[in-house]
Amino acid sequence: MAAETDLTLLLKNLNPVAGSEDFVFTTLQADKLTSSLISAAKGMFQEREGTTLILPSAEAEQAGLQFEGYYRCITCEVHSSLEAVGMTAAMSTALGKAGISANVVAAFYHDHIFVPAEKVDLALDVLTSLSG
Repeated sequence: MAAETDLTLLLKNLNPVAGSEDFVFTTLQADKLTSSLISAAKGMFQEREGTTLILPSAEAEQAGLQFEGYYRCITCEVHSSLEAVGMTAAMSTALGKAGISANVVAAFYHDHIFVPAEKVDLALDVLTSLSG
């Protein structure tokens, strides 16, 4: 199945689904990365200041890592193209108007939005409203 690029169809078929696990964002220097942390990571991005890891909260706590806040991952199950224009903006704008921070990760098949764990239900309502 080809990835969708049409914004109207993307939003109509967004189908946001929230996971039940809490995640945290943390950063480590390269010499502190371990294979177990890398394998546990939902996502990873290397920045000049260090490597950001998106980890299950239990993994981060067990490793004694510093982080701020707990997040839930909402996966938009529509198969979005990396070339699609406007989807991230539409989602971020709607969530922003509702007072919800959105940390969006675009992967090959789907977009994943990390929102504060305590606002996940509201975020799902906001995203679902974009389809109609």
